[in-house]
Amino acid sequence: MTDAVAADEESWWRAVQGQDPRFDGRFVLGVLTTGIYCRPSCPARTPLRASVRFLPSAAAAQAAGLRACKRCRPDASPGRPVAAGRTDVAGRALSLIADGVVDRDGVAGLAARLGYSRRQVERTLVAELGAGPLALARAQRAATARTLVETTTLPFADIAFAAGFGSVRQFSATFREVYATTPRELRAHHDGRTGAPLPAGGPAALELRLPFRTPLWPDSLFGHLAATAVPGVEEWRDGAYRRTLRLPHGTGIVALRPGPTAVGCRLLLDDLRDLAPAVARCRQLLDLDADPVAADAVLADDEVLAPWIARAPGRRLPRTVDAGELALRAVLGQQVSTAAARTHAARLVAAAGEPVDDPEGGLTHLWPAADAVATVDPEVLALPRARRATVVGLARALADGTLQLDPAGDPAQARADLLALPGIGPWTAEVVALRALGDPDAFLPTDLGVVLAARALGLGEGRALRERARRWAPYRAYAVQHLWAVGDHAVNHLPVDRPEERT
Repeated sequence: MTDAVAADEESWWRAVQGQDPRFDGRFVLGVLTTGIYCRPSCPARTPLRASVRFLPSAAAAQAAGLRACKRCRPDASPGRPVAAGRTDVAGRALSLIADGVVDRDGVAGLAARLGYSRRQVERTLVAELGAGPLALARAQRAATARTLVETTTLPFADIAFAAGFGSVRQFSATFREVYATTPRELRAHHDGRTGAPLPAGGPAALELRLPFRTPLWPDSLFGHLAATAVPGVEEWRDGAYRRTLRLPHGTGIVALRPGPTAVGCRLLLDDLRDLAPAVARCRQLLDLDADPVAADAVLADDEVLAPWIARAPGRRLPRTVDAGELALRAVLGQQVSTAAARTHAARLVAAAGEPVDDPEGGLTHLWPAADAVATVDPEVLALPRARRATVVGLARALADGTLQLDPAGDPAQARADLLALPGIGPWTAEVVALRALGDPDAFLPTDLGVVLAARALGLGEGRALRERARRWAPYRAYAVQHLWAVGDHAVNHLPVDRPEERT
C-alpha cells in the first residue's frame, strides 16, 4: 500500500467514525464480517477497523460479492465527485454509462464513442473505480430496477425490460445478489410508493429523490434555470422547475423541486427504459455530483470572496440536459438581455420544436433538434443577419457531427472547434464549456455580470482579473456563480409562483 493510499484510507476511516455524509459517493465501506457494504454516513454501529475494506464504487463492492446495506442504501448515494467535470477517459466513460450507452450499444459502442480500444476502457475503469463497464452498467440497472419496484405497480417483467435486463431470470438473480431480497419481498415491505403508471396510452409517472452532497444553495441554481426558461420548453410551476426532455427511446417531462438533502424529481416518461438516462441528465442539469466543500474551501482562501462563500455555501453550476441545446441558446443570448434571449429562443421553438403533450402543466414543445434548426427559415430568428448565420452554421456543425459536444468528447477540442465557427468567440465558448461540458474551471472574464462584480469588489479587470482568478483554480466556474450573485438579478433568487403567469 502506498503512503498516499494509506493517508486516504485513514481520512476515510475518520469520516466513517464521524458518519460524515460529505463522503457519501466518494467510496463505499465493505464490511467483510457481514458481507455488506455501506455509505460512510451509515447510522449503524461502526464496524471494527480490521473488518473494513474501502472500495471506490458500489459496482466494485457488488463485484466483490458484497450486498447493499438495507438501512443506508449505498447504491443510491450521490455520484462520485471525481466524475463531475472530468475530462479524462474515466470521467467521460462514467457520463456515457450513466446515460445508458452500454445498455444500448454494449462496451464496444462505449469504446467507439470514447475513441479508445475496449481493453483500454476496461483497464482504466477497473483502475479508477474497481469495476469494468459491464459491472458499472449492471449496478445502474439494479438501482433502476429497485426504484421501479419501490415506486410503481409495474409487473416485474416490465421492470426487467425497462431497467435494461435481458430477461426476468437475470433481473431476479441480480436483485437477490445485490439486495439480498427478492423484488416481491421488497415491494411487500415498502410502503412509500407514491407514483404509478398512468392509464394505458399515457406516460409513466415516477416520484424520485435525487440526493446530493450538502451544502447546496438552491436560490441561484433554480433561479438561473427559471429566469432563463424558454416558454414551451421550460417553466416554473408550483415551486418546481419543469422542462421537456428528448431521451433515447422517447420523450419525457421532469419537475425538479429543491429540498434540504435531496431534490424531488417527478418524471413523466413515454418509455420506462429512459429512466436511468433521464435521472443522469437531471443530475447533470443541477450539478448534483459536485463537491461543494472542496470548491468552497479553495475560493474562501481569497479574502474578497470569503464573505460571499460564507453567505451562500454550496453554489452549483446551472447546467443543461443537452449540450447542443445550450450551445444554440448561448448564441441566441449573445449581447442581449435575458428576456430578449428567451424571446428569440421561444420563436425558434415554436417554428422548429416538436410538440409534446403535458398533462400536468404548460409545456408544449421539445427543444428543436439540430437538423431542424439548420433548415429553419432564417426570418423566424428575427436576429441580425450575421447572428442568423452563426445560429444556422452552429446547428449544421452539430447535425453533421463536425462539432462534438457530448460527454464522450474532448472539452479542449470542443472549445477549439467552437472558436473555429464564424460568429463564436471566447465568451460563447466558455459559456458552453461551463454549462454544457461542466468544466469546473471555465471562466468568463469578459462577461458583463462578472466584470461589474469584479469592479464592485475591487478585483480588477482584464489582465488583472485573469491573474487574480488563477487563485481560484480549479474551481473558477464556481467563482463565476458567486460573482454573478453580487448583482441584484432574477437569476439569483428562487422565483415566486404567480397564477396570472400560467396562461
